[in-house]
Amino acid sequence: MINISDPEDQAEKCAAVLQSPAFKLAYEDQDFLADPDMRPLRLQMELLKPEKALKQHGIASTIVVFGSARIPSPEQVVSDGSQAADCRDLRAGLSDTPVPPGHYYDEARSFARKISLRFQQQDRRDFVVVTGGGPGIMEAANRGAFEVGMRSIGLNITLPREQYPNPYITPELAFRFRYFAIRKMHFLLRARGLVVFPGGFGTFDELFEVLTLVQTGKMEKIPIVLFGRDFWSKAIDFEFLAVSGFIKSDDLSLFEFADTSDEIISHLEGFYGGTPPQAYNR
Repeated sequence: MINISDPEDQAEKCAAVLQSPAFKLAYEDQDFLADPDMRPLRLQMELLKPEKALKQHGIASTIVVFGSARIPSPEQVVSDGSQAADCRDLRAGLSDTPVPPGHYYDEARSFARKISLRFQQQDRRDFVVVTGGGPGIMEAANRGAFEVGMRSIGLNITLPREQYPNPYITPELAFRFRYFAIRKMHFLLRARGLVVFPGGFGTFDELFEVLTLVQTGKMEKIPIVLFGRDFWSKAIDFEFLAVSGFIKSDDLSLFEFADTSDEIISHLEGFYGGTPPQAYNR
């Protein structure tokens, strides 16, 4: 039995209070923050943290690059065109799966070099490359910007099978999200263009979400470039959707095709008519 007048008992009681989870400051209580009831707060924090950093670094506009995480880098491909045995990627356990063509990696890397050099001169922070932060096409785009000494952004996501950030993201602009919804918002808040390389479910998800937002007027029209005409024409029959009445024929003008990094640049120039993209004002 505790005798509250006894100094030793008082010290023990105080220690119990100090060690109680209830005594923690709310923002220091990880169990409290992880509670389902705190989801609105977590969503708000995921929106605000990257936003403050992007403003601090003066990121006025971005160019979003989507594409497969499974496309190998040149270092991951050996001379016979197969995948190197020691490459680190997300394809563990998929050794029987065909390796996508590596030239997509080269073109994404080339495009990122060119767009970054052009729009990040003299302290400008326009058309800053932003990717999902992982391997494959994401790595290629971040790498292209890195190789010419320019900034790029990576928006990683926590997954059951952890997605590791590629080493080419600007460290101060490398973010990690729990919620896909908030991550998707940050992809588009400053977007002045979207370039989509071949990919799987995730790439298709992002592409069709942007097309839907533009089609329905929920976001302003931006240039959308699908890289690899042969891939896209086989993967999705857009003409069939239009002829069948599921989309309007005008919707086919929401995007363009390109087969080289220079063609991507040309489409962006054509959309903006040589006028620099407006700074972030959303």
